[in-house]
Amino acid sequence: MRRKETKDNRYFSSSFLHFSMTFATEFVPTAGEVGMLPMLTYFFMTVAAYCFLGNVFFSLLTNQSVAPEHRISRAYGGVIALVAGVSYLLITRFYHGMLQDLSHLTDPAARAALIRHSYQAIGQYRYMDWAVTTPLLLLKASSMLRIRYHEAAKAITIMLLADFFMVLTGYIGEQQLTASGEIITSGKLLWGAISTVGYVVAVVALYGLYKRFAARGNDTERWGFRFIGLTTVTTWGVYPLGYMLTMTSIDLNYIHLAFSVFDVFNKVGISVVAYLVGKRLLDERLDEKKVLDGYATA
Repeated sequence: MRRKETKDNRYFSSSFLHFSMTFATEFVPTAGEVGMLPMLTYFFMTVAAYCFLGNVFFSLLTNQSVAPEHRISRAYGGVIALVAGVSYLLITRFYHGMLQDLSHLTDPAARAALIRHSYQAIGQYRYMDWAVTTPLLLLKASSMLRIRYHEAAKAITIMLLADFFMVLTGYIGEQQLTASGEIITSGKLLWGAISTVGYVVAVVALYGLYKRFAARGNDTERWGFRFIGLTTVTTWGVYPLGYMLTMTSIDLNYIHLAFSVFDVFNKVGISVVAYLVGKRLLDERLDEKKVLDGYATA
């Protein structure tokens, strides 16, 4: 009997030790271990990932709920959401690993260094995301006015190449680091300036498309185009601001947090706007008896 109790105790101790080790490496630390700001940052990263993955289903399920000529916009929205969702799952996973390391550090300087160095590594996934999603956002804007590629091939090509150039050179700017992870300020400023050129060209090309094709759309479609277009000259400004702030002593969790919030607005928010435009056009064409809560029943 005593041998059985000893065996059971050993099994319990072994199981508890295994659980403790798993808990220490797999579960999310608490604010008491890492601080409130990192936990809020992790929270918003995770929520952003859920928003994007939810928007994938939203785009698919509402494809038949918009005017036929605006269904391509739902496809753009689905691809944007899928790419962003996968990116944020990766970002969240690696940030989780950083939190585990942070929970074992007590020296403020060491904690700050870990946050700063991890930001440079984790932030790379944002640029890979933007290289795909920002050109699609611009195409989403042009789809509001039903612009076909062959109608403005040169302008659309310039716009997309300029946007990709902006993201690529911004990524190169983020890589201006020493072997110890310190930012090379001169190099980062130079590549930031080069990236701005691509941004300006993309915005000018987008505005040119509006001037050329605005008369084609109705008031609802023009509103959708202007709303999406305005985000490129307003909310997109958060990203170069964050780029510049990395060269200051700011806690980079604030930048992580801001990027997460504005990524959701610029991708999920725009998807909702495009849906409302297409849905309103469909509602105007169909009898009220054929529409139920935005879903065509006929």
